[in-house]
Amino acid sequence: MARKAAATSGATAKVPGTKAAKASAKPKRASRKTAPSPETLTELGLERLIGLVLAETARNPAFKKLVTAAVAGLQGPEAVAALIDRRLTALERAGGYIDWQKQRAFALDLDAMLTTVVNELAALDSRAALDRLIRFLGGAGDVLGRADDSSGRIHGVYERAADAAAALIAGLTAPDATEMSLRLVSRLERDGYGLVEGLMHDLIPRLPEAALAPLDGALAEATPPAGAGTTNKRDWSKEAERGRLMRMRQALADRTGDVDAFIALETGRAPEPPNCVLIAERLLAAGRAREALDWIRRPQKRGILVVTREQLLAGRFDPSASERAHTALEIRILDALGESEAAQALRWRDFEQNLDREMLRTHLAKLPDFEDDAALEQAFAVAEAHPDRYRALAFFTHWPEPARAARLVARHRSAWDGGRYEVLVPAAESLEQGQPLAATELYRILIDDILDRGRSAAYGHAARYLSSLDHLAGRIEPDSLSPDPEQYRQGLRTRHGRKSAFWSQVRD
Repeated sequence: MARKAAATSGATAKVPGTKAAKASAKPKRASRKTAPSPETLTELGLERLIGLVLAETARNPAFKKLVTAAVAGLQGPEAVAALIDRRLTALERAGGYIDWQKQRAFALDLDAMLTTVVNELAALDSRAALDRLIRFLGGAGDVLGRADDSSGRIHGVYERAADAAAALIAGLTAPDATEMSLRLVSRLERDGYGLVEGLMHDLIPRLPEAALAPLDGALAEATPPAGAGTTNKRDWSKEAERGRLMRMRQALADRTGDVDAFIALETGRAPEPPNCVLIAERLLAAGRAREALDWIRRPQKRGILVVTREQLLAGRFDPSASERAHTALEIRILDALGESEAAQALRWRDFEQNLDREMLRTHLAKLPDFEDDAALEQAFAVAEAHPDRYRALAFFTHWPEPARAARLVARHRSAWDGGRYEVLVPAAESLEQGQPLAATELYRILIDDILDRGRSAAYGHAARYLSSLDHLAGRIEPDSLSPDPEQYRQGLRTRHGRKSAFWSQVRD
C-alpha cells in the first residue's frame, strides 16, 4: 500500500533526471534590482554612500555645490542664502566673455545655483528664495549679453528661474503676492530678454484678486505716453516698452473679465491701429455679438506675418492664415446673431478662395436635406478650376477624391514642382492604392527634384520613393507611361550614377 500510495502521488513528485527535477535542484535566487532606488541605496550602507558622494564631488563641481548647499541647509536658511549671495555677487561682478567651449559648464553651474534656491532655500524660507530669484533674473541681461548661447542652454536656466518665481509668488498670502508683483514692475524697464515679462504673464492668472488692481495701477504709472512724432522721429524703444506694459494690462483686463478696459487699452495703442479681431473675440465671449460684428467688419490694417520655427525650417507658411481666422470669427458672430444665410454665404466664399475642407463640411452640414449632394458637386467643380493647383490637389487628397486627384495630376503633368513635397508626398501615398499611374508620376517628380538639386539630406526619402515605384510598376498598364519603369531607373543611373550616397540607401 505504501508503494502504491507513492506511485499515485507521483503525478506531482519530481523524477530524478527529468527537467523538472533539475529545475527544482537549482537554488532560487531573488531577483535584485541594480538601478538606484531608496531600497537599493539603503542596502549599500551609509559609509559606502558617503564615499560615493565624496568621490563625485571631487569630479563634478556642480554636484559639489548641490551637496554643499544641502549641508548648509542643516544650519538654517541664512547659511544657504549666504552661499547663493556669494555666487550672485560673483555673477554680477564678472565681465569676461563666455564662449561656446565654456557654455556647457557655465550653464551647469547656473543650474546648480538655481536648484539650490528652489530645492533648499525655498523649503526653508520662500521669501528669501524669491528675493534671490528676482535678483538672479535681474542679472540675466548682463550674463546673456556676454555669452555665446546659440544653443539656448543658458537662457533655459533663466526661464526655469522665472517659472519657479511665478510658482512661489502664487503661493504667498495676498498682501505678500501683491508686494512681490509690484516689485517686478520696476524690473521691466531693464528686461531686455523678456524674462520678467514672461514671468508677469505667467503670474497674472495665478495672482489673488486683491493684487490685480494695485498691479494694474503700477503698470499704468510705468507706461510711457504715446509718441507723437513722425515715423522717422519715433522712439521705437519707448514704444516697444509701452506695448509690453499695455499687453500686461490687457491680460489683467482679461483676468477680471473687463472687456471695456481691454478695448480702451487696445484703442489706446496709437499710433498703431487696434486689432479688431482681438476686440471682437472678447465681445463675442461676453455675449455682445452685435458690437463684435461691428468691430470685425471694420477695416483692418494687415499686421506682421508670424512664422513659426517649424514653418521657417520647412520653407512653407500660410500667408492667408490671419485672413481666414478673421473670416472664421465673423462666421461665429453671424451664427450667434442667428444670421444663418449670411454665415453660409461667407462659408462658401471662404471655400471658393481657400478650399478649406472644414469650412465646406460645416457648410454642407447646415444645408437643407437633399441639397448637400448638388452643393458637393459644385464644390468639386470649384476645386478643379481653382488657380492654385497645389491647394486643389491637397483638397482632393484629404477629402478624399482619388479619381479627381489623379485627373488633376495628369492635367498639370509638366507643371508640378517636386519642392512642394508637403503636398505631393501625401497625394502620392493616397493614390498608390487606386491610382497607381498618378502615384508613379508624383513619385518620379519628387525623386527627380531631390537628385537634380543634389539634396543629400533627402536621399533617404528618394530611395523610399524609388522602392514605392518598384511596387507600383507591375500595376501600370503597358505603354501608359514614358519612360517605362525600367527605362526610368536606367535614366537615373545615367544621370545620377555618381551619387553614391543615394544608391547606397537604395541598396539598403
